[in-house]
Amino acid sequence: MTRSQIEAFFATLKAANPTPVTELEYTSVFELLTAVLLSAQATDVRVNKATRKLFAVANTPQAILELGLEGLESYIKTIGLYHSKAKHLLQTCQILVDQHTGQVPRTREALEALPGVGRKTANVVLNVAFGEPTMAVDTHIFRVGNRTGLATGSTPLAVEQQLLRRIPAAYLVDAHHWLILHGRYVCKARNPQCGQCGVSAYCAYASKALAA
Repeated sequence: MTRSQIEAFFATLKAANPTPVTELEYTSVFELLTAVLLSAQATDVRVNKATRKLFAVANTPQAILELGLEGLESYIKTIGLYHSKAKHLLQTCQILVDQHTGQVPRTREALEALPGVGRKTANVVLNVAFGEPTMAVDTHIFRVGNRTGLATGSTPLAVEQQLLRRIPAAYLVDAHHWLILHGRYVCKARNPQCGQCGVSAYCAYASKALAA
């Protein structure tokens, strides 16, 4: 993708969805961190169903700790890998209470020091909660970046770094949401909707698919 194509690509996405937001449900930074931690290899829909019940009874680090492992697992057992996620969340809550007065830190280093929180989760929290221009490369963004020619790379980090270099600053804060939603609903893994895609004119893959 050329610089002018990238500008047009994001201008089109912005026009269609001026204020994109995450589909995870949360009312505080801690709830967001919890939801993102639980979302690994799970859909936002499934996470939201579980956290609606969980947050109604425990939505602070101390309250989660008071549930204990079995209590926490009873709320999130419908989510994949729930046992390891419950252990990580409890460990994270203990660190938040002991080292951060129960608050979610807003630096990458402190976030990535929390159990179960990797670079992608830290990027989501930094972007969604604190408005930082980070890029959390999940499977959708990795696919969209490589497929469209927007950012090609063999690893999520390589795609992330290229996206941060290539996306115009005016679009960078919201770009993470636009790309995830585009990958989730339009540029799907098995059946990309090129014929209904608003940015197909700027996409290397779509131009080939539509010409076939």
